[in-house]
Amino acid sequence: MPTATALLPSPAGRSSGAVPTLLGVWAHPDDEAYLSAGLLATAVDAGWRVVIATATRGEIGTDDPDGCPPEVLSRARTRELVDSLAVLGVQEHRWLRASRPLVDGRLADVPEEAGIRAVADVLTDVGPDLVVTFGPDGLTGHSDHRTVSRWVTRARNRVGNRAALWYAALTPEFLHRWGDVCTEQEVWMDGGPPEPVDPADLVHVQTCSGPLLDRKYASLRAHTSQTAGLIARVGEQRYRQWWSTEAFVAAPPPDDAVAAAAAA
Repeated sequence: MPTATALLPSPAGRSSGAVPTLLGVWAHPDDEAYLSAGLLATAVDAGWRVVIATATRGEIGTDDPDGCPPEVLSRARTRELVDSLAVLGVQEHRWLRASRPLVDGRLADVPEEAGIRAVADVLTDVGPDLVVTFGPDGLTGHSDHRTVSRWVTRARNRVGNRAALWYAALTPEFLHRWGDVCTEQEVWMDGGPPEPVDPADLVHVQTCSGPLLDRKYASLRAHTSQTAGLIARVGEQRYRQWWSTEAFVAAPPPDDAVAAAAAA
């Protein structure tokens, strides 16, 4: 398993001394913090260029749509994302651009070709060595998450990018320790928790503790509209430990990945 500061061997085709690049592609502001903040901060500290791309502004992510309508929440979550990335030292962010608006909760309604092109444009522009995103199950089951996973998988193959593709995953240990909390806090969507990954299949585990965990917690806390109430309900210390470990599996090779995505 690669170490945190040697995330990949020197990628083929990249000149010696070139700065390696990590690209995260996610559905909503805060996805990147929950699932990869420790990895992002570690990559930044190791001298990597880190870029985050987000599909929507998370404009329906509230229990009070009357008090916080989409246009208001959209602006708030955009500011929160900027603040959260700054905590991690991430200076580059892109919004996915498609021929029609990418709306929170409605990504599955976007024509597949439009979504693939939106991701392919970012891949071509950024030229990453490593891409991180959701696995086909969306991790929580959210349809937006599953849609973004499919777009990224297909776009990576289409543009011929040689980047490694890692899917965020949940381990049996995580589900044993935190599955009930996830259920209580309504994290799971569309039928409950995903199947855990086989620990033998993990390509990287980022364990956050000490200053790195402080940094991850600060990045999550910056997403105030999404995390303040949750932190209050479960308690700060419990919340910090809940998402302190990030796990990733490698996606299938491009040809196999396309076949798997088509069958999903």
